[in-house]
Amino acid sequence: MPSRRPRTANRDLQFPLYPVIMAGGSGTRFWPLSRHLFPKQRLRIGGEQTLIQQTMQRVSGCTKPAHVLISTNAAQAELIKGQLTDWKDDLKDNFVLEPEGRNTAPAIALAAIEILARDPEALMLVVPADHVVTGQRDFEAAVKLASELAADGYLVTFGIEPIRPETGYGYIKPNNKVMLGKQGRLRGYRVQKFVEKPNAAKAAQYLKAGNYFWNSGMFVWRAATILEEIRRYQPAVAKTMDRIATLKSAGASRQAIDDAYRAVPSVSIDNGVMEQSSKSAVVPVSFKWSDVGSWGSLDEVAAKSKAGNVMTGRVVDIESANSIVYADRRVVATIGLRDMVVVDTPDATLVCPKSRAQDVKKIVDILKQQQAPEHLEHLTVHRPWGSYTVLEEGPGFKVKRVTVNPGGRLSLQLHHKRSEHWVVIAGTARVTRGEEVFDLQIGQSTAIPVETTHRLENPGLDMLHIIEVQNGLYLGEDDIVRFKDDYGRTKN
Repeated sequence: MPSRRPRTANRDLQFPLYPVIMAGGSGTRFWPLSRHLFPKQRLRIGGEQTLIQQTMQRVSGCTKPAHVLISTNAAQAELIKGQLTDWKDDLKDNFVLEPEGRNTAPAIALAAIEILARDPEALMLVVPADHVVTGQRDFEAAVKLASELAADGYLVTFGIEPIRPETGYGYIKPNNKVMLGKQGRLRGYRVQKFVEKPNAAKAAQYLKAGNYFWNSGMFVWRAATILEEIRRYQPAVAKTMDRIATLKSAGASRQAIDDAYRAVPSVSIDNGVMEQSSKSAVVPVSFKWSDVGSWGSLDEVAAKSKAGNVMTGRVVDIESANSIVYADRRVVATIGLRDMVVVDTPDATLVCPKSRAQDVKKIVDILKQQQAPEHLEHLTVHRPWGSYTVLEEGPGFKVKRVTVNPGGRLSLQLHHKRSEHWVVIAGTARVTRGEEVFDLQIGQSTAIPVETTHRLENPGLDMLHIIEVQNGLYLGEDDIVRFKDDYGRTKN
């Protein structure tokens, strides 16, 4: 059993710390700004940096950037790399990829296996990619105390002091009689109990009691300890991880490892391990925190007007109060709103009371059932090489604006059912068409006949912009055969 002795965390960490940024989610409650292929972590909330950039900056203050691992999926990995270019050398071998999402316990176990291979004594700091945290020094102090407790064998989570009777979070009640450690004003305790998301009456009761904390979803433990507890409480997950470890040591293919992972049960680390383990501990923290889980929670992190409004973009308002209005491109005019959310994007608009902001996920579920593209991606779709925007489409045609980053290039590919015509409007385009390779300047164009192998790349230092006109009976994105690709997509 872990030691109960209190200790002060006023020395260097006993074991090296490896942060794991959980970056596989989609953030559907922030729709329509976030989409499945453009998750919340890529939004700029609470600062000039995106949420995942803020997270990387934050955890890098606790350890070497080269110790940071990114847990995500192949679809998002290259886009995340584009977000974290300031750390590209540190992170080049630090992506832990899930072939599909199986909840937090398998993702954490997979990262723990990778960390143990690097250092058997390592500590893990697990943080979501899309939270807003204010107070770097306070965060580092909390991580240090949690690391001291983790070194003694505890599974440590951070508790957030509630500021409202929130029904969307789980709660933690510390056992104040069993203090495990301290640093300054911070204290670490055994967990007396975890509480599932309560109803409004219970949430109000917990707030009034003053001895319940929100479960932040951030953790510190030894990599070896969390794997031991997963083995104890989730043996099916452990069995799959043993299989994966064996495959990796044998030099198995990526496909074989992915197939093994797909068989793992979907289990939350909270329900599956933390709530069952006798080693669970909590550090109530002093830094400000928000998971920005819905449009309603934007109040917590965004600057507000005297009337309590948060307004972004081209908003013209008369006498609204305590409302959130986001205008992407168009002018959005509002009059006399009270406690409302209005979010306007080029292809979707959301209007709802702030009190119903949590229900946005239900809208996304409906769109998914309808197979509507608006749940999946924006009109502007981001790719590892750049982006494209659908400008116009109709029977037999589609018009796009394609943007390619300097040095970027699309895959070598062909289409069975459509032809394309490219016109350069900015930058220089290098075109591969069949056996030909040639450059196009502004105003120049070329045609790509159906069934013709082709590639577009940007050899210059400036952004490349082209207009692409597609013609054919079928214009879906799945009409593509890739032969060579810089981003591992040739299997598509």
